[in-house]
Amino acid sequence: PSVLGNVQPASDGKLFISIAMGVTLAELEKSLSTKARVVRVMPNIPALARSGASVYVRGKGATTEDCTLTQALFEAIGTCEEVPENLIDPITALSGSGPAYVFVLIEALADGAVRMGLPRDLAYRLASQTVLGSGKLVRESGRHPGQLKDDVTSPGGSTAAGLAFLEQNGKSMTLHRKSELTRYILLQHSDMRWP
Repeated sequence: PSVLGNVQPASDGKLFISIAMGVTLAELEKSLSTKARVVRVMPNIPALARSGASVYVRGKGATTEDCTLTQALFEAIGTCEEVPENLIDPITALSGSGPAYVFVLIEALADGAVRMGLPRDLAYRLASQTVLGSGKLVRESGRHPGQLKDDVTSPGGSTAAGLAFLEQNGKSMTLHRKSELTRYILLQHSDMRWP
């Protein structure tokens, strides 16, 4: 907000799009010209790969055209949806912090694959494509993730064993124990041939 004082004289009648985390519409509108048209946007890091998930909130003076422009700008780097401002904090927890959790998942999947003999670069490519493809399948199929999980889980198979391990240990599982899952699956299915 302190920087906004410098912008205030030039903001009269202008569209002001903010990606400043934690700065509310009320703070933005108070710091800018009363005629400024304000839109608050929360993008996320996958925007760097043109696969971001952005949301925006329109300020009191923002027009439909301002929102159309904002949406078009942020759809150029992923998806963009309008939401009420009270959802920004939970969305920040989901799509703002979510990529870090997905990166840990990709790393864990790749680490497990490396322990089974895959070269690390191949393991990262396959793990990241698996996550990318799984997300795309959820979006495009319209099916619940639980249904898709059931589709890929064969009774008595390695996926069922891994899911059982996660269910049994999920409450106490920490990131430093991620490799334990891989060891568990390998021990349970030591006679299995890995593709």
